[in-house]
Amino acid sequence: MKKIIVFVFVLFLPIWSASSMSNPGVVSHSPPNTAPAGAASQPADGNTTSPVKSAAHEICDGNFAAAERTIKKTDGNNPASAAIAEIISQYNKIQQARGQAKKETFEKQLAELEKFKSRPETNEPNLFDVFPVILKARESAEESRKAEVLAKPYVQATITRAKKAAEDYEAKGEWIDAMLYCYSWLAVLYPDDKTYSEKKEQLEEKATVKASLLDSPCETSTDRYVKVKLEMFTRTLDALEYGYIEPFKYSDMVEKSLKRCKYLAEVLSLSQNFDKTFKIHFEKDQIQPFVAGLSGLENSYKTELVGVNKEQFINFVKHILALNSATIKLPEQIIIWHIADVSLDTLDPHTMIVWPKEVEDFQKNMTQEFTGIGVQISKEDGPLKAASLVPNTPAYNSGLLDAGDIIEAVNGESTKDMSITCAVTKITGPAGTKVVLTIRRDGKTRDVELTRAKIIVPTTCGWCRDDTGRWLYFVDEKSRIGYVRITQFSETTAPDLEAVLIQLENAGMKALIMDLRYNTGGFLQTAADVVDLFVEKGVMVSTQPRVGLPTWETAVKKGTHPNYPVVVLINSGSASASEIVSGALSDKVFLRATLVGEQSYGKGSVQQVTKFPGDGAQLKYTMAYYHLPSGQRVNDRWAMQKQNRKDWGIMPNVKVELTTDEIKKTFDMQRDNDVLAAPDHDHNKQKLKKHSLEETLQADSQLAVAILVAKTKLVESGPQQ
Repeated sequence: MKKIIVFVFVLFLPIWSASSMSNPGVVSHSPPNTAPAGAASQPADGNTTSPVKSAAHEICDGNFAAAERTIKKTDGNNPASAAIAEIISQYNKIQQARGQAKKETFEKQLAELEKFKSRPETNEPNLFDVFPVILKARESAEESRKAEVLAKPYVQATITRAKKAAEDYEAKGEWIDAMLYCYSWLAVLYPDDKTYSEKKEQLEEKATVKASLLDSPCETSTDRYVKVKLEMFTRTLDALEYGYIEPFKYSDMVEKSLKRCKYLAEVLSLSQNFDKTFKIHFEKDQIQPFVAGLSGLENSYKTELVGVNKEQFINFVKHILALNSATIKLPEQIIIWHIADVSLDTLDPHTMIVWPKEVEDFQKNMTQEFTGIGVQISKEDGPLKAASLVPNTPAYNSGLLDAGDIIEAVNGESTKDMSITCAVTKITGPAGTKVVLTIRRDGKTRDVELTRAKIIVPTTCGWCRDDTGRWLYFVDEKSRIGYVRITQFSETTAPDLEAVLIQLENAGMKALIMDLRYNTGGFLQTAADVVDLFVEKGVMVSTQPRVGLPTWETAVKKGTHPNYPVVVLINSGSASASEIVSGALSDKVFLRATLVGEQSYGKGSVQQVTKFPGDGAQLKYTMAYYHLPSGQRVNDRWAMQKQNRKDWGIMPNVKVELTTDEIKKTFDMQRDNDVLAAPDHDHNKQKLKKHSLEETLQADSQLAVAILVAKTKLVESGPQQ
């Protein structure tokens, strides 16, 4: 397989690959043969117009009603027809059960609203209690009754109360609360009303500014901006002018920078209202002159906004720094950091400067490799907890730590007010060094000392771990349907997946379900390697930068696995490399997989990392869009939303949208089934909570339907399969 050095990145939990500006990762100058390979199996009898085949195609297109009409015209004694009819019957039962559950949820939420309504005004329920009920009622209502839910007087009164509460929070500078108690809910309840989504974004930005000026348990506000220099930002703009995927407007950067600086002034003016005081020195009595100076700059640039070039923009930034120096006297690194942050945000959410202090954590996310003890932590129930262990790590091998242990302190520092991010920073560290965790188990507290080592997080999983901690991969023993979940696309993903496939094939697997839900991406090369396991030849993915030659990845026949049916699960959390894999395998060139679930995230672009900013900083920037084997570009969510379009990402063949309740239930079950405890867990008198396959499928309708689609493909492919 040809190698591409560029990588794919997504917003949530990204993994990247680094390269230099001088090596754009060009593979060759003209695309190789794009002939179809690994196409879907044909029926055993070769009859391409048989009713069974027609019904199978209708199922794989998500049209179960049409498939039911088609199969009713066939001989019910035909085994293939009977099998398809049974699949349709099982699907209808799933949908009926979901419909009944939604109906019951709707009635329950209406009853809850009536209870809230009947309370005296002096005892109004917390908005955190009411809004989830409103959201569930609207979500579970029939389409014709959704508007009715929001129109209810009590609901409108609640929204009015929430807006008033948000107004009060804003006046005190409590922007997170204003968002959480009001606008985060309204943005969901009224998705087509930009007023609410824009207000939510404004509050988020102010909250970001506030947080950037406060100390945290892991970082002081002074340390946060160490080594931030204007020269790094200037060189960043040089690199972007050369390599960014599209021409961009400095006028947008001017506008956003002015708005951010005004937010800075607003946050500083309300600093006395905050529980935590700013440790950063500034001249509070000079805030008004600073704001007035910003307004003056804005007026002077209004006539030039359309035609601002790089030199003019840099001069604009210097004017703001000079204004700051003459007025509020914030450390200039803070001003530079914020201007860089909002300026690059005008390009896309994926382009950013990685300042010197952030590089180490950035590298960990890039590779999914770090030095620590190998424990997954959570704070879902309040205290910091060891949620699960990672196999073959100090935490697992020591016998000192177990899933479920409460972590009360790290190196003597209490974790009570410590964020998960901060806790991770303190627990990880150089290999060979030690960390002391104070843990509580069964009411007893003790210190545990562990030696850090290199940790590689596995990215391939089954549907559940057995009592020994091994993954279970079959979700239908009778039909021999295998299942593998890929959580990220790291350097080890493709070989790990191949090992699982060989294990399943040796065990008689006849069809595979690949779960890419909530997989936020990773290496482009790894995505191509995964696709190459299933197709024999042809272009799998191509990229087209603005500057330079196109690149592509082509499949090779060697190492291609048998042509059994493949079903891929995707949802709105499937992004980047997940979209490359799901899009390529389902593309009309290959027709290798059927997609089940929901519309994907819509990443659509490729990022590159360069050290061009210098002085230890790095730049991650969008340098290309990626295209599927047929040449179709994967639309970027960010760009489509700017055009008021919703056709981003990859669309499933079989659409199965989960409700909020279903998502939570599925997530909770998967979390329980994923837990890896210490080998002597039973000796600790703790019982792991695991869910049976039947319980899992009852909760996870997307997986249940994916199994039906896999069964359909097996019927379609005939006895030889």
